[in-house]
Amino acid sequence: MTYHSFDTTSTPTRHTWCAWVVFAVIWFGALGHNVLIHSDEGRYATLSLGMLQSGDWLSPRLNGLLYFEKPVLPYWLGALSFQWFGINEFAARLWPALAGFLSIGLVGLTANRLWGREAGNLSAMVMGSSCWVVLNSHFLNLDTGLMAFLTLSLCSFLLAQREDAGQSARRSWMWLCWAGMAGATLSKGLIGIAIPGAVLVLYSLLFRQFAFWRRLHLVSGLIVLLLLTAPWFIQVSLKNPGFAHFFFIHEHVERFLTTEHRRSGPFWYFVPYLLVGFMPWVTLLPPILSQGLRREGRGQMQPDRLLLVWAVFVFLFFSKSGSKLPSYILPMFPALALLAGHLLSRQRPAWLLKHLLVPVLFWLSLLVATFFVQRWVSPDTPLAVLRPLAHYTALGALTFLLGAACAWRFLALERLTAAVIALSLASLASLTLIQVGYNPYAQLKSSKEIVAMLKPTPDTEVFSVRYYDQTLPFYLHRDVVLVDYVDEFELGEKTEPTRWIPTLDGFAVRWRAAHRALAMMAGDTYQQLKAQGLPMQIVYQDPRRMVVAKP
Repeated sequence: MTYHSFDTTSTPTRHTWCAWVVFAVIWFGALGHNVLIHSDEGRYATLSLGMLQSGDWLSPRLNGLLYFEKPVLPYWLGALSFQWFGINEFAARLWPALAGFLSIGLVGLTANRLWGREAGNLSAMVMGSSCWVVLNSHFLNLDTGLMAFLTLSLCSFLLAQREDAGQSARRSWMWLCWAGMAGATLSKGLIGIAIPGAVLVLYSLLFRQFAFWRRLHLVSGLIVLLLLTAPWFIQVSLKNPGFAHFFFIHEHVERFLTTEHRRSGPFWYFVPYLLVGFMPWVTLLPPILSQGLRREGRGQMQPDRLLLVWAVFVFLFFSKSGSKLPSYILPMFPALALLAGHLLSRQRPAWLLKHLLVPVLFWLSLLVATFFVQRWVSPDTPLAVLRPLAHYTALGALTFLLGAACAWRFLALERLTAAVIALSLASLASLTLIQVGYNPYAQLKSSKEIVAMLKPTPDTEVFSVRYYDQTLPFYLHRDVVLVDYVDEFELGEKTEPTRWIPTLDGFAVRWRAAHRALAMMAGDTYQQLKAQGLPMQIVYQDPRRMVVAKP
């Protein structure tokens, strides 16, 4: 394949900076618009809020119970966000949004250093407009933070191993690489070390590249890693004797090798998330693969090959895992964005024209689907919450199609960078509109309106009976008492059995003795308690749950 300079008419720097300002405004502008939803957003917001309220920054607690499924760094950052910006949705989602935005910057900086300024802008725009990156950066989860730290590790490694890097610069970049692994480890566990380590081993074996192993600053790098990670792991283990077995065996070995966590799926589970998640750049995947396999030098680090190994390994690793969630493959997207930016920077603008077809058809399909929104109506999902989502989805689709038309015009004028900017801003704006329209539906998976309507007094006991909405403690700003509910609380309930009520009979005794009390439960539990003669008055009900008060 013959490569060409990508632009005959360069995009002025000031225009690029203006585009990035608009991008940042859209990125952070609607962050606090939607309510937090069950389960991930409520869980991680409650963990951070509990840490801030209790002052215990060592042992994470979910709804007052010890919770060791993940390390502590995201909760620290969430607690600091609440302290600085108040207890609200914007503060709750700020760390994932920052993590995604910083990842975009790291990708742009790295491509700039490796292949030039325009490649940097193109890579960053591809990263910042990929559907899965945008959506997960505006949703409270832990995988976006993991992606950010692994991106720091990957990009620092690539910059450290450049042939023209001086000894001092190489050492500094490698220390930053080790620090990135430490941040990833404190965000999601040993995966923060396993992914970079496995990728380097595979790259060496596949392409017989071993020289860089002498430039890893292994001893000093391990010191950096241990200085950043060991203090918390040691202290939390000393204070909580059951931590080490639960965290390292149950949450790592058993999660990967078994389906105990009930998050299994077929081997191709992540294929649709990759194809939709890399929109509007999905048709670049075949040429990216071809580019990554091309040999462009002897005896030296080849970034494209390493990036390809990274992306493929992440995809296959989590595909093999017995525990799967859609956001697990996020760490492969920075590598794909770097490869895409490098690829685009070496093409003529007309080359991208045919790649507009698939994303245009995708958004046209979404636009058509909004006219048949009644098909998705169910007892749990009324038309009243689907209609706003359909309207905003239609508006988002039209926004993207307008951006695609602008991109087509820029390509006709031989302005590739301007076309990519137009397409990227359109993708980000369209996804943001859909997220705004999702809020009425999100209300069904949140307790915000319930708490605002009931306004429980500080002396009102609140119970969660055989049912647990992760957002309830967050919007109450205090813990609820679990009744006959275990799930992810098993460790905490065994460690501190007085903090919950294991049986309905025990709840009945506590309920009758309470001065004021509210309880959230499902309909079948209510019927069972009603049959036992427990005094209850329904004060809220929707298709999923109800809240009763003590008369």
